[in-house]
Amino acid sequence: MSNQEPPKRNDKLLLQYLGLATQLMVSLALGVFFGLKLDKWLSFTTPLLVWILPLLILTVMMWRIIKDTSKK
Repeated sequence: MSNQEPPKRNDKLLLQYLGLATQLMVSLALGVFFGLKLDKWLSFTTPLLVWILPLLILTVMMWRIIKDTSKK
């Protein structure tokens, strides 16, 4: 019999990714919500801001993730 310990879980990394995923989902939901409200308030015939705000949020979040994880 070998006395090998089971691999340790990295809970800190898991919680970090869980927080990032939660932040992304909440940000996208708020972007869609405010996009709908602004489209209605500005009386746009096409849902322009419903598309632009979430895309802008995704772009900024990806830029921030790349910036934070790149080697300095």
